[in-house]
Amino acid sequence: MRNLAERCFINPMQQTSRQQTWFITGSSRGFGRALAVAALAAGDRVAATARRPEQLADLVAKYGDAVVPLQLDVTDPAAARAALAQAASRLGRLDVIVNNAGYANVAPIETGDDADFRAQFETNFWGVYHVSKAAIPLLRAQGGGLVMQFSSVGGRVGGSPGIASYQAAKFAIDGFSRVLRAETAPFGVRVVVVEPSGFRTDWAGASMTVHDIPAEYASTVGALNARVRQSDSGAAGDPARAAEILVALARRRDIPEHLPLGVNAAEGSIALDRRLLAADLAWRDVSRSADFAEPYPVEFPPDSAG
Repeated sequence: MRNLAERCFINPMQQTSRQQTWFITGSSRGFGRALAVAALAAGDRVAATARRPEQLADLVAKYGDAVVPLQLDVTDPAAARAALAQAASRLGRLDVIVNNAGYANVAPIETGDDADFRAQFETNFWGVYHVSKAAIPLLRAQGGGLVMQFSSVGGRVGGSPGIASYQAAKFAIDGFSRVLRAETAPFGVRVVVVEPSGFRTDWAGASMTVHDIPAEYASTVGALNARVRQSDSGAAGDPARAAEILVALARRRDIPEHLPLGVNAAEGSIALDRRLLAADLAWRDVSRSADFAEPYPVEFPPDSAG
């Protein structure tokens, strides 16, 4: 069987052969579990966190001391600091910090429960904030590392009816990570935002609560809810493949700032980038005219008919 680098077509000259140490949130299932398994299979060591660390017992049984199971509720900043400190103490250093924990519930903005909207944001954004902030002094002291932030194609393209809290948090992760990248680059810290499309995890299954969808939202929120559950075989993306790609990526010196994963993520991101570029170019003279030194007024682009 080919090794991980060969399967992912990574140039050995562009990667490190040193064993990596990982800190992964939300390791009990989904992407977090797949990534922990891929890292361990590649010979790395993993601090795997979960709200219920007993769910990690099978990993410990198979990989022994290579796994450090830790309890972590990412919404608790003190718990994030404690878990990272314990992981660093056990593993010596932390090469890759993965903010993966997150979930989405479905409801229209108009009728959704405010407390549920806020609770999702507490995990999906503030969890990333707490873990990232707690990791900075550790990464700075050791001379660098990689922070891998799980966003979504929805955090790049957006506009999916019914999951406003989830997508708002993912957009916030992108903005937060851009600042994190700029502030910590002098310390040797790198940041990549991972943007998956649909993958065969339980994101749209047991992890998701669907609240009442009024008839007025059947064609928007209802349609999206049906679409994410439309196939008995599940989503197109393979979490095991994605995890192997990310393990190989973590060994590279040259990495992207954003990595769409999956066909829909890749093509949707490119299509959005093209639309934004076309609009920016069409409105460039109008945009520039807001400055004192620029010609004003200027002609707007042609308006649509009707």
